[in-house]
Amino acid sequence: MKISTFLRFSTFGISTILFHRKKPILGTIILTDKCNLSCKHCAVNNITSVIYPYEQIKKEMQILYWKGIRILFFCGGETFLWQDRGKTLRDLVIEAKKMGFLIVNVVTNGTFPMNLPEADLILLSLDGGKENHNLIRGDTYDKIIDNIKNAASSNICLYMAINKINRNDIPEVCRTAKDLANVRAVSFNFHTPYPGTEQLSLTVSEKEMCCGRIAEMMDQGMPVFNLKSAFPYIIHNKFHAPCYQCVVMENGKLSVCGRCIDVPGLCGQCGYFFAAEYALVFEGSLRVIFDMLHTYLRYI
Repeated sequence: MKISTFLRFSTFGISTILFHRKKPILGTIILTDKCNLSCKHCAVNNITSVIYPYEQIKKEMQILYWKGIRILFFCGGETFLWQDRGKTLRDLVIEAKKMGFLIVNVVTNGTFPMNLPEADLILLSLDGGKENHNLIRGDTYDKIIDNIKNAASSNICLYMAINKINRNDIPEVCRTAKDLANVRAVSFNFHTPYPGTEQLSLTVSEKEMCCGRIAEMMDQGMPVFNLKSAFPYIIHNKFHAPCYQCVVMENGKLSVCGRCIDVPGLCGQCGYFFAAEYALVFEGSLRVIFDMLHTYLRYI
């Protein structure tokens, strides 16, 4: 991370904490809900299968920038399916950088070649070892590993949603992150039970066990892009939700924090580690703040 970027975020964080501001800093744009997979835990794919046009996405980027967003995520559906009149995902990342976003990340299922060195991070879903990943996402594991090995840059972060099926695969995914040269780290989430996927939810005791395993992996030097200090809050969902510093834009609609907010009661079952981490940081938790500084400076 550049010193200027670090100072910008530090100033934002201090002012947010001191003056209890609700101004956002992190924004996500949904490029499409079209996806080439039908994963067991996903409830937001192929509802419309519409690919939003370039001019619309560019306008949404400008709106988020004017609102003060400086960390931008592109999500789907599957982001690498996005294209419009010769424009591709790469063009969007380059445009976002030109516009002034300081960090531009992309979320993908990893089944397409990743020639995207312009992105700060490519968050790639790997939901367990080969057997459980394929059970959740279809026979894609080997293709994903090959795509990681052949990626244009070492800007990949594995992204695992822990659920009833794969909860014992945490150490294996950590080892995979450490062993693959193009992978910087692995980031974990718990399954958020969107309607129709409730059977995959973890109990509090299972979440506690999983956080214990993640902490063990971190103590062993595994590259984990999560904040250990936030685990107790995440296990019991004892953090402020929604997180006002995060917003999502989809087809012109702006939502605070994420798409969970549209489902009654779902915020209270949020499994997104980053939402808890950001909420705790901007509430002024010194332990989480120092943990975030150490972790982000290491992996971004």
